[in-house]
Amino acid sequence: MAAKLRKGDTVMVLTGKDKGKQGEITSVDPKAGKAVVDGLNIAIRHQRQTQTSQGGRQPKAMPIDLSNLALIDANGKPTRVGFRMEDDKKVRFAKTTGDVIDA
Repeated sequence: MAAKLRKGDTVMVLTGKDKGKQGEITSVDPKAGKAVVDGLNIAIRHQRQTQTSQGGRQPKAMPIDLSNLALIDANGKPTRVGFRMEDDKKVRFAKTTGDVIDA
């Protein structure tokens, strides 16, 4: 399946403890169908101390299922993503406005 959400996209969380919050995708795992959004779905993870880094309890952004994320369109509202052909090139577009997301 084509990647509807990609690294660098601004998304809104639709369900869960961070519902309604917005953030930027830092990484996507298409095989698992999950994405890590910067500053959202934070969990505390214990880190062992090493010579280079201080140990302790570190906050870490955990993956969120792609079905629980919606892309933010030009108007600042969540939208679904569609695909269409323009000039022999497949592009993503916002379903609410019809605008091309990436040229």
